[in-house]
Amino acid sequence: MGSVKFPCRRSLGLRFLTVVTTPLSGETHMAQIVNQRGPVSGTATGSRKRRMFLVDFYSTAVGKKYVMAITGIGLMGFVLFHMIGNLKMYFGPHDYDAYAEFLKKLLYPIAPKEYVLWGLRAGLLGMLILHLHAAYSLTMLNRRARPVRYQSSRDYQVANFASRTMRLTGIVVFAFIVWHLLDLTFGVVNEVGADGEFVRANVYDNVVRSFERIPVSIFYIIANILLGIHLFHGAWSIFQSMGWNNPRFNKWRRGFATGFAALVVVGNVSFPVAVMAGIVG
Repeated sequence: MGSVKFPCRRSLGLRFLTVVTTPLSGETHMAQIVNQRGPVSGTATGSRKRRMFLVDFYSTAVGKKYVMAITGIGLMGFVLFHMIGNLKMYFGPHDYDAYAEFLKKLLYPIAPKEYVLWGLRAGLLGMLILHLHAAYSLTMLNRRARPVRYQSSRDYQVANFASRTMRLTGIVVFAFIVWHLLDLTFGVVNEVGADGEFVRANVYDNVVRSFERIPVSIFYIIANILLGIHLFHGAWSIFQSMGWNNPRFNKWRRGFATGFAALVVVGNVSFPVAVMAGIVG
């Protein structure tokens, strides 16, 4: 007489069905089912700590792309209006300094002088930090998803020059922003003002004397060209990150990205060129 065990699953656990066979009679008898394992539950006993929706959403790749796109739109708006405001330089020192004073008195006397201006600066700094962190996080996610690069010689056929150099242009633009603040906002690297002393109120004179330094003007021009490349790809990819892309509108997207980047670059580069050429002085 022999016996064979066959596993039999039940909702409460794993059981074994023992089949007993008698060699002489050929009869098969089924033994009682024996429970070999205790109940199994499909419900997790531990509980994961819930996070805020925005924090949980930002932890995903989609959330990071949305943050990059939204902060990119805010930073693009600042760059555009900053360039337009600086065009006041062509109207002379009185108009330019008056414009700088107007920025200090935003919502004054409702808010104390310069409070709104510094609030805007803090908001811009926050958007810049989020933009940089989202860009870095997405890069790390992409590297973990594909640790080995494509080996094909056609790797970059789809991506253009602007998209391949986003990290490089971003680093240079960030360095330029730091220099720009130290030069014309805090005056740490600009001691060419009146009698060798930086005077914040003399905005026009500070800008002109700074751009009279040839290395500074050259750096300013190069940095703004790279800013234009960064803006071109950023303005193009915003639509894709927000889910607004459509092949029918690719022509308009490229036109918008090209026009926006060209407008900012031409306007910003004109300032050091005008000073070096003696048009403004």
